Amino acid sequence: MSFGNFIVAFVFIALVSGIVYKPRRGISKQQAFEEYNAFWNKTHSTVAERNARFLNFLENAKKIAAANKQSQTIGSSATFGFTQFSDMSPREFKSKMTGYKPKNPIVPPSEREALMEERKRGIQQPGTAIDWVAAGKTTPIKNQQQCGSCWAFSATETIESAILIASGSVQEGAPQEIVDCDSNDQGCNGGDPAEAMQWIIQQGGQDLESCYPYTGQDGTCASSKCTPTNKISSTNSVSQSESAVYTALQGMPPSICCDASAWQNYNGGVLDGSQCGDNVDHAIQLTGYNPSQGGYWVVRNSWGASWGQNGFIWLQYGQNTCDITSEVTTATA
Repeated sequence: MSFGNFIVAFVFIALVSGIVYKPRRGISKQQAFEEYNAFWNKTHSTVAERNARFLNFLENAKKIAAANKQSQTIGSSATFGFTQFSDMSPREFKSKMTGYKPKNPIVPPSEREALMEERKRGIQQPGTAIDWVAAGKTTPIKNQQQCGSCWAFSATETIESAILIASGSVQEGAPQEIVDCDSNDQGCNGGDPAEAMQWIIQQGGQDLESCYPYTGQDGTCASSKCTPTNKISSTNSVSQSESAVYTALQGMPPSICCDASAWQNYNGGVLDGSQCGDNVDHAIQLTGYNPSQGGYWVVRNSWGASWGQNGFIWLQYGQNTCDITSEVTTATA
C-alpha cells in the first residue's frame, strides 16, 4: 500500500472513531511524526521548529500511552490519541488553546460550601437527559484557532443560546468584537466569559460575525462599523455544586469553565474525574447531560469539529470533573 493510501485509511479510521492519527505498527518514531504531519497537513518553517515539534510529539506519545493505560486500569471509557495539538508543549497548548483568566480568584473546590454540602449528603445522579444541541438551541461548533480567546467564544455561545431560547432564531455573534474591544479583558491573552457578557450588556448588544469576522488574533476595535444585534438583559452566577449546575442546565446551556490540561490528546469517551485536575484555564459551554455510563456532562468546545467527539467532550458526573462547577453563568435575552 502506498503512503497516500495509508493516509486515506487513517482518514477513514478518524471518521468512525474520532479525528486522531494512529501510527502503524513497526514504524519508527520519525516515520510516525512524518505521517502525523501529513495527516494533519502540518508544515514547518525552519529545521529548529521541526525538531521542537518532534520532541513535543514524542512527549505526547508517552502521555497518550499513559492516559490510555489509566483508562483501562480504572474502567474509564475515555480514549486518547494524536490530535492536531499533539505537537504542542503543555505551555504552548495552554497559551494558545485555552485563555480563561478569572476576574476574581477561584475558590478551591475544597473550600466551596455548596460543593462540600452536596458531598456530605451524597450527590444524586439525575435520571433525565438534557440535550440542547438536539433541541436546536445552540449554534454550530466554532474554532478559536491558536488564540487564547475561549472566554469570548463561551460568552458568545451563551448569548446565542439565550436568544435562541427566547425567540427561536439567531444570527451568529462576533467573538472578535469582544477580543478587540472589551478592554476589561486581554484578548488572545485571556479573559472571563461572565465579565464579557456584562460588557455586552453595557454596550447594548453584540455585533454579528457577518459584520465583524473572526481573525484569530488581537486587532484594533472596529465595532463602530457594525450595529449591535445580539442582546441579553441579564446574567446569573450559578451556585458551585453539580446539582445546581444541572438545575441551571434545565433552563439553558450555560457558560462554564474547566481545567482543560487533560484535553490536549482527548479522542472520545467519558473523562473520569480522576483523569482531570482543577487548575481552571478554559471557558466553554455546557450543552447537555446524559444519564448513561453513570452519568456525564456534554461539553461543547471551541477547537473545531475535528477535535474530540465532533467538537464535544464528555465529563463524568458527580466528581466535579475538571472543576466543572468553578464558574457557571447563565444569560437571559
